[in-house]
Amino acid sequence: MSAVGTEKAVREGSLVKRRAILAAARELFLRHGVDRVSMDAIAAQAAVSKRTVYDYFGDKRRLFLAILSDAAESLNASVRRVVDTYLADDAGITTVPQLEEALTAAAIDLGTTMLGSADYAAVFALVIQQRWQSPETDDDLPTAAAQEALAERITHFADAGLLDTDNPLLAAGHFAALTILLAFDEQPNPARTDLGRVRQGMIDGVHAFVRAYGAR
Repeated sequence: MSAVGTEKAVREGSLVKRRAILAAARELFLRHGVDRVSMDAIAAQAAVSKRTVYDYFGDKRRLFLAILSDAAESLNASVRRVVDTYLADDAGITTVPQLEEALTAAAIDLGTTMLGSADYAAVFALVIQQRWQSPETDDDLPTAAAQEALAERITHFADAGLLDTDNPLLAAGHFAALTILLAFDEQPNPARTDLGRVRQGMIDGVHAFVRAYGAR
């Protein structure tokens, strides 16, 4: 998914209250649709005053964008952790089979984390819902930083002669499409996610990626 600009909160305030407001808004937006949810309802769900909601976020659009921004920050942190754990320079990856094994471990870690998370699923569903209700919208979950982190690793392994691509960012998009995005499309509800299927999907997706991009 492409990145989109987000608005900064009107004031920082209590992190606990901010999280409560975001969680309440995410739940109500998903249940009723953004346009049908009032700031009064969000305040009541979060157990804060309506003035507090306005003080923290300014208006409903900024609140919606803050939900996307928070999810993006969490996603970026997860991707960075996975990259540093499995794909670092000192990981000892010197062959294509070793790279496929490392990419598979990274994809399984990230895939099970994301597809098992109600928060991630809610944000993905919100974006889809908004597109159905407002086709002209360009609001999206910002994923540019996550894709760039993966693209940097793809560049590293291409320079090492293990991958063959002159467009690492496109390759990163293909990796996400073959793994995380495909798995989410097949299992969008975290309450019914079959983690065994997720793992197999990651294995199959990474194998397809390596067949397409692995150095011959």
